[in-house]
Amino acid sequence: MEMVTSVSTIILAAIVHALLQLSLGCLLLLYHASKGKHIAKKTRGLVRSYVFGIGALTFLGVCAMCYLILHIWEGPLAAEWLTIIVGILAVLTFMVWLFYYRWGRKSSELWLPRTVARFIDGRAKSTDSRVEAFSLGILTCFAELPFSLILFVVAANSVLELPTAFQVLMVLVYAIVTIIPTIILCCNLRTGKTIVEVQRWRVRHKNFLRVVTGLGFLALAIFIFAFRIKGVL
Repeated sequence: MEMVTSVSTIILAAIVHALLQLSLGCLLLLYHASKGKHIAKKTRGLVRSYVFGIGALTFLGVCAMCYLILHIWEGPLAAEWLTIIVGILAVLTFMVWLFYYRWGRKSSELWLPRTVARFIDGRAKSTDSRVEAFSLGILTCFAELPFSLILFVVAANSVLELPTAFQVLMVLVYAIVTIIPTIILCCNLRTGKTIVEVQRWRVRHKNFLRVVTGLGFLALAIFIFAFRIKGVL
C-alpha cells in the first residue's frame, strides 16, 4: 500500500506539472518561427530538441531534489514538513486561479514579468540550431520554477520512499508524463492543425485551463494530507 501511495503521488504531481502552460506557449512560438525559416525536417529537429530539453531538466530537477532531501533531511520528509508543503500547494492553487493568466486580455499571456516574457519570445524566434532549441527547453523549465519547484519536492520525496530499484524508473516516468502535452501538440501540428487554430483554442479555453490547473494543485494537497499526514498525526 505504501508503494502504491508513493507511485500515485509521483504521477499526480507529474500530471499537475503537465498542466502548466509555459512550455506549450513557447513551443508554439518556436514552431511558428522555425516553420517560416527552415524546411520541415529541420523544424522537427528543433522541436524534438526543445522537448528533450524540457524532459532532461525535469528529470535532473527531481534527481537534484532527491539529493537535497536525502542529504539535508537524511531521508523522506516528516509529517511536519509535508504539512508545510500542503500549505504551499494550497497557496499555489489560489495563485494559479488569480495570477497565472493575465486578466482582461484576449490572449493566453501568462504571469511572467514582461522582460522575461520578451526574452523567451526573442529566443524562441531566433533559435536556429538544436543546441539553442535544447537550451530554450531548459530556459522555459527554469522560468516555470515558481510553480513547478514544489512539485519536484513532492515527487522527489515520494521517490525516496520507493525501493532503490524503482527510483530512477519513477523519476523517468515523472519526466515523461510532464512532456506528454508537448508531444500531443507536436502530433496535432503535424497532422493538419495550424498554429492559429491551437492558439485560438488556448485563448478560448484559458479559464477552463486556469481552473483545472488550480484544482490539480488542490487535489495534490488533499491527497498528501489524506494519505501522508492524516495517518501520522
